[in-house]
Amino acid sequence: MLEEYRKHVAERAAEGIVPKPLDATQMAALVELLKNPPAGEEEFLLDLLTHRVPPGVDEAAYVKAGFLAAVAKGETTSPLIAPEKAIELLGTMQGGYNIHPLIDALDDAKLAPGAAKALSHTLLMFDNFYDVEEKAKAGNDYAKQVMQSWADANGS
Repeated sequence: MLEEYRKHVAERAAEGIVPKPLDATQMAALVELLKNPPAGEEEFLLDLLTHRVPPGVDEAAYVKAGFLAAVAKGETTSPLIAPEKAIELLGTMQGGYNIHPLIDALDDAKLAPGAAKALSHTLLMFDNFYDVEEKAKAGNDYAKQVMQSWADANGS
């Protein structure tokens, strides 16, 4: 997968255009590489994960969000991504498949600060707003911080 993508990048660069983002199949292969990274490829793998997956509701974003959510919950591991880093990366996805894992992380004392920060900067919440509101009403201090941030328009 890595060599194919490097070839693609080189071909596109020769044409003066940026490489295409990863698709769902490539993202699934990347997930496996992130779980057991080949020596010397760590930085490239993280760059692909961070910068070459479309945000939002693309199929590759679904795979990315699922992987990062699993890392955050401790259901899978990567020597390159701690749970807190997984939350940070979920926070860069702008909305879509990343929202539920971030909301769930509000209940984890270790992950809640990062999740609150990420959600405070996420505007594409749709009906998930009510999930955060419910947590805030139930006394979740991090959910309250998110709600206040939105009310103060601090996230934009």
